[in-house]
Amino acid sequence: MQTVPGLAPPGTAAKPAYSHVTSSSRKKMIFIAGQLARDPQGKPVGVNDPKAQLRQVYENLKTALAAEGATLADVVQTSTFVTSWDKFREAGDARLEYVGKNLPTSTTVQVSALAFPEALFEVNAIAMVDA
Repeated sequence: MQTVPGLAPPGTAAKPAYSHVTSSSRKKMIFIAGQLARDPQGKPVGVNDPKAQLRQVYENLKTALAAEGATLADVVQTSTFVTSWDKFREAGDARLEYVGKNLPTSTTVQVSALAFPEALFEVNAIAMVDA
């Protein structure tokens, strides 16, 4: 996480949630489409369970990144779409299990609905790796 003078801390001092700025000198950019809480057969995972859904979303991101030789540590930016701020706050620790100390830049927006009615979250990502 990078602290930027003149900007409020990202999250709280005890629990940083994202980075204001990140940069990379790496050469290959990887763009991951929005991932939902779906298993490899396309079936919903964690219906009405925010933590289970967010964990599945991040497992799907890991799988997509691995297909390009990347990991979550290579992610520099995420966009998260949530249908409920309360559900997102409830699942926030699950997100930190995956991003850990590698806090990418992040934007989170509440939307009225996602592609499937049971979906609570959708996350897309940009990663950078050496070519």
